[in-house]
Amino acid sequence: MLRSKQKPFEEILGYLEGDGRVFVLGCDGCAQASGTGGPVQIAEMKQKLEAGGKTVTGTDVIDFLCEKALVKSRLAPHTDEVMSADSVLVMTCGVGIQAVAASVNKQCHPGCDTQNLGGSRGEWQGSERCVECAECVLEWTGGICPLTACTKHLLSGQCGGASQGKCELAVEKDCGWELIYHRLKAIGKLDNLKRVPAAKSWSKKAPDVHILGTNHYALENPEMEEAKTE
Repeated sequence: MLRSKQKPFEEILGYLEGDGRVFVLGCDGCAQASGTGGPVQIAEMKQKLEAGGKTVTGTDVIDFLCEKALVKSRLAPHTDEVMSADSVLVMTCGVGIQAVAASVNKQCHPGCDTQNLGGSRGEWQGSERCVECAECVLEWTGGICPLTACTKHLLSGQCGGASQGKCELAVEKDCGWELIYHRLKAIGKLDNLKRVPAAKSWSKKAPDVHILGTNHYALENPEMEEAKTE
């Protein structure tokens, strides 16, 4: 399970500046369990966006947003609603946001940050990965995570070692920042490359002490649950 936390609504509105019409997507898996992107939260977000002057062209809550084939099939009946929107707001973990961005030719805004629970869980059968940095930057990189797509985990752009679209450290791997460039070009957001993100506060990647004593953590660490019952 990946645990997510909704971004502040003001931050989400900042992402949506200039976008009058938005489609909102939730996840009935981890986001539902986290209380960040299930049916209740998607309905609440729709109301808040409309109160903020946005037109919500449609909503959906998909079983697992990290599964691209499922995303595409479930969104097929919503094609007109998605295409008439200026962008898509995705209320789920980093893997789900990346999967949606890879499935629709639209700007996909992250509505959540993925919180670290210790260890590693941000993997799926697709190519999308999440390191649970609790400070999602997918808004600026076209829905491709630079911390996982780039072997060097660079946040500020391509290094000088890439050659013919391949990484210098893993020559069989596509350069993450070249993938980001082509994605941003496809959605008309190349100006995002002019924005150099602030250095990350890696302290945010540490597991939240308020989560460690909950079942969200214990489910991944059975020994803690056993200790609580002794």
